Amino acid sequence: MALNTTPQAETYLEGLVETLAVSDARYEQAERSYKSLGDWLCRPDSSVREFGPKVYIQGSFGLGTTIRPISDEEDYDVDSVCEFEHLTYNNLPQKRLKELLGDEIAAYHRAQNMTKPIREGRRCWVLNYADGAQFHMDVVPALPNGTRQRVLLESRGLDARFAATAIGITDNEHAAYEVLSNDWPRSNPKGYIQWFRSRMTVEFEKRRRILAEAAKASVEDIPEYRVRTPLQNAIMILKRHRDTRYDGDPCDKPISIIITTLAAHAYNGEDNIGDALVSILSNMESAIIYQNGKYLIPNPSDPTENFADKWEEFPERRDAFFEWLEQARTDFTTIARSVQRERMIETASAAVGERVAKAAGSKGGGGALRAASVAPVGAGLTFPDKARVPTNPQGFA
Repeated sequence: MALNTTPQAETYLEGLVETLAVSDARYEQAERSYKSLGDWLCRPDSSVREFGPKVYIQGSFGLGTTIRPISDEEDYDVDSVCEFEHLTYNNLPQKRLKELLGDEIAAYHRAQNMTKPIREGRRCWVLNYADGAQFHMDVVPALPNGTRQRVLLESRGLDARFAATAIGITDNEHAAYEVLSNDWPRSNPKGYIQWFRSRMTVEFEKRRRILAEAAKASVEDIPEYRVRTPLQNAIMILKRHRDTRYDGDPCDKPISIIITTLAAHAYNGEDNIGDALVSILSNMESAIIYQNGKYLIPNPSDPTENFADKWEEFPERRDAFFEWLEQARTDFTTIARSVQRERMIETASAAVGERVAKAAGSKGGGGALRAASVAPVGAGLTFPDKARVPTNPQGFA
């Protein structure tokens, strides 16, 4: 299969990413917010300072795949973790840890003169910032779990490369939430980000060097959020395609962690957005395991976790994923083969929304777009006529 998109389509896709991308100011705002909370927790009279609180980012802001909300009324969701490095499971129950953090977040809320109320989520505390800020921050209380996680994974013969950064988190629906126990829900956002970065190391480092040279600065002076690779760009586009297709149907829409994980597995180092999209959409099932009648999408940072665990209970979510994938293949094949801006905008309007599609056209094409509507047959892109049956993936490397 030819992996080339037309130059005109690549230009349009670049405009699409530019339209979807979150500004540097948003990333800086998120960074200031979680660092400000971290400084508060470590102040001299903090009630939790002795427990070694460290606040860090996770989720799409940590991965560099955040996109603008569909509606201007929606908030950006900044996901963060507060890990207490000096505490262990032997010190306190989940509930007490969450209360300790909650007390300090309430004090921070007062000190910052924040008016919107704090909300308790199932696993986190939610800080809602002022309307003009247009974002809220979820803060998940956590304890270190690296040693136990390594023992667990190695005992099962599973990949333990990322175990060192594993954590235990709070969950108020967990059976052991209120009692002293070493059975805490597990997570490893740092490990996941490390794995994700490993899938795009070459392109990430190359692009960071280019930015540094252009700014006449050292590579270390270029913030990581300013670097976007074809993998990150492709995921941003696919997330907006998903959001548009399932707008109003939040229960069945494919979750971002599945899209991100499968895309990162399928990415093969392509150096432009179009070829990355084609490669990802061609191979997206390759990391899905179908075993004993169940679908498995292991978390690369914790292979005991199955991101597709809800598919058995809710088969409509599995069906929605494969239906979305086929539609994405159809839509982006059409765009990738096109050379006429109007053709791309027409297809993209249904795929990612009319406003975004038109804005991308104004950013991307210019006079280089020719009048012909489709590339020659030799440049065609093909995908399977029907979804492949997944098999075991060949590891996570």
